[in-house]
Amino acid sequence: MTDQSDIATKTRPSIRVQNAVKSFSGRVVVDVDDLSLGDVPVEGLIGPNGAGKTTLMRMIMHSTTLDRGTITLHPHGGAGDGVVLSNLPSHRMAHQGVVKSNQVIMDFEKLTIWDSLLLSAAAPGYERPYRVFSEDAVFDQAADDATRYLELFGFGDPTGFAKSAGEKKLLDIVRCLLLKPRFLLLDEPTAGLPEETTAKVMEEVQRLAAQGTSVVIVEHNLDVIWSLCNEVHFMAEGRVIMKGTPQEIRAHRTVVEKYLGEGHV
Repeated sequence: MTDQSDIATKTRPSIRVQNAVKSFSGRVVVDVDDLSLGDVPVEGLIGPNGAGKTTLMRMIMHSTTLDRGTITLHPHGGAGDGVVLSNLPSHRMAHQGVVKSNQVIMDFEKLTIWDSLLLSAAAPGYERPYRVFSEDAVFDQAADDATRYLELFGFGDPTGFAKSAGEKKLLDIVRCLLLKPRFLLLDEPTAGLPEETTAKVMEEVQRLAAQGTSVVIVEHNLDVIWSLCNEVHFMAEGRVIMKGTPQEIRAHRTVVEKYLGEGHV
């Protein structure tokens, strides 16, 4: 169950999406007037296929450019000036502590499991050719966490390569966790994972959230949403049309009619 004691934390990083619009071929896919994310430890974003959920996540990461609008990171909640993410190139997101998992399975095909984790754990300053001889320092800093994840998720031989789709999906999530981000966006993180592995992933997400990371999850596995999230946003036709506790969203007539169906209430 989610630790409710952390909900009132005021210094939790937040992201504000204002007047954000994205169209493809003349069709508006996302049109968000004002959305604040990060007010609680873990938030869910749900809605029917084509609602614009993944596009919104990609807009936040600036891997999809906005037609108009702004997206701002407030590292300490609403207090003080923020960083306008929508003005930054996408590769600068990790420098701000904003990290997103991939909906589509992606992997470093030529890297072993261990090297893939080591690369993700390296601070930006190590990502220079002349720092290649500093790998021992990276290893020392990340080894304990990487080893724990490898054992927790049963990766087997870390000198080998991730072969199955499930392993590659899981490795992508572990890379995100190792970064210990300020703000973590998870796009269908449990798709294709066994139930036991899903439970372990969600426990680790909760652990990270309890340490101060703000987490937003796009997920079609509604059992994960209901059990993990403090608050849920419902999105349809490009707009976030309501938010509330899992209980409130689950019981709302519009959500039932547009998404859940009577049998899920």
